[in-house]
Amino acid sequence: MTNQYYNENAQSFFDTTVNVDVQKLYDRFLPRIESHGKILDAGCGSGRDSKNFLSLGYRVEAFDANESLVKLASKHLGQAVTLATFESFDAKAKSFDAIWACASLLHVPSEDLPRTLLRLGELLKPDGVFYCSFKYGNTEQIRNGRFFADMTEQTLADTLSSTQLKIEETWISADARPGREAEQWLNAILVKA
Repeated sequence: MTNQYYNENAQSFFDTTVNVDVQKLYDRFLPRIESHGKILDAGCGSGRDSKNFLSLGYRVEAFDANESLVKLASKHLGQAVTLATFESFDAKAKSFDAIWACASLLHVPSEDLPRTLLRLGELLKPDGVFYCSFKYGNTEQIRNGRFFADMTEQTLADTLSSTQLKIEETWISADARPGREAEQWLNAILVKA
């Protein structure tokens, strides 16, 4: 269902997200990564963030579960984006300095999220950094043809309890897209213990 939504709306999703300014998120994430570090963009969507990281000299590998978005993001980045889910992504070298999962893990049902985070955490180097964001709240529901699992600080902490990932910092922010400022997001910086 969620994948079908992105197939039917890939271009409009790309157009409305590719130029959104999320510099405030980068400012909290990037100082924790060595220059030219290797970042995995997990669920890259339009490729906006991968393109920014590449322009700053980071090495980036990106994947997304939607074929239409993979094509658009690959063209935008000028490098291949892998078509894969969080479960099927096959990293040849499991040694990323950081993982960026901006508004992507929110499509994973909460009962599957601990396993997904455990698997992604295995791709990080020791002390690796992991950014993720979720719509703020306690509900799981279908909104406008897409599945969302919202998260609070406590539900995130509970979800991470069976992984090697520990919360370094969380904060709430408003949606950066024009006209959606009332939507609240939970942002988290996690570190692999």
